[in-house]
Amino acid sequence: MQIGISSFAETTPDPTTGEVMSPAQRAREVVEEVVLADQVGLDVYGLGEHHRPDFVASAPAVLLAAATARTERVRLTSAVTVLSSDDPVRVFQDFATLDLVSGGRAEVIAGRGSFIESFPLFGYDLADYDDLFAEKLDLLLRVRASERVTWRGRHRPALADAGVYPRPVQDPLPVWVGVGGNPQSVVRAGTLGLPLAVAIIGGMPEQFAPLVRLYREAARRAGHDPAALPVATHSHGFLAETSQGAADTSFPSYAAAMTTIGRERGWAPYTRAAFDAGRTLRGALFVGSPAEVTEKLLLNHEVLGIDRFMLHVSTGTLPHRDVMRAIELLGTEVAPAVRAEVARRGA
Repeated sequence: MQIGISSFAETTPDPTTGEVMSPAQRAREVVEEVVLADQVGLDVYGLGEHHRPDFVASAPAVLLAAATARTERVRLTSAVTVLSSDDPVRVFQDFATLDLVSGGRAEVIAGRGSFIESFPLFGYDLADYDDLFAEKLDLLLRVRASERVTWRGRHRPALADAGVYPRPVQDPLPVWVGVGGNPQSVVRAGTLGLPLAVAIIGGMPEQFAPLVRLYREAARRAGHDPAALPVATHSHGFLAETSQGAADTSFPSYAAAMTTIGRERGWAPYTRAAFDAGRTLRGALFVGSPAEVTEKLLLNHEVLGIDRFMLHVSTGTLPHRDVMRAIELLGTEVAPAVRAEVARRGA
């Protein structure tokens, strides 16, 4: 089972001091996080694309490429690429280039996007939200399959025997579909035979088991081997030496971030009661000691049969030293324990 980290490269105000980190400093910290993830034996580092003032990663491939010279093994992925508002040809070129400079470690997690800023920024209509993703995913897969492409769609100029370069080390370049729980998106991923990454930021793992079954059934019906298609989950979390320490350190920044997003979307302010409920064994938050996070990860593996888990550290702004310590604990204590137990179970 693969275990990794994801980030949005937040530059939100520190909930304690009110200070806002410079984009340059946050970019440097992202590179340091990737390097540490590699050093402590984590499998993957993902960076989510956003186009807001409180996130640095509008171009994930560029930031990930900055870490390639100082890493050797960790895989480098978007988490996610907002494919609906991007150009699939350019996405392929960016990540093929990342694949070349990293020696074959690049991946793309393509999603429709949970924020809307990129749509007007690049001239797209939100009314075409799903159609944009379906069409652009089709083009991305065409480009991935052949260096010369003839293609026509509604939302992008047609291609007539166009060459797309460079070609990556990996053939094919891994493309996952990232979903938040939409059954149609799950079926699409299974039908296309693409790996699935499910964002779980609320609810119990049992609530997502039907989606995983739906995905595997769609893959089977389309002639793909479900056992050959990996499933990943992605959840918010934070680690410290003790459960109380992890909770007390992470709650202020988590609450600030979720309340800000909630204000935009009409949600109630985030409370400590909701936070503590999410930290329970079947809650969605992986906040706690290494032993607690290990137990929750093994439960999720048992319920969902996942092949990869990505911990989003951190949601909101935390001191860099605390984030680095959380990554270290995940790599040195949680990952070895989870891998050993999964191997013992023969899963």
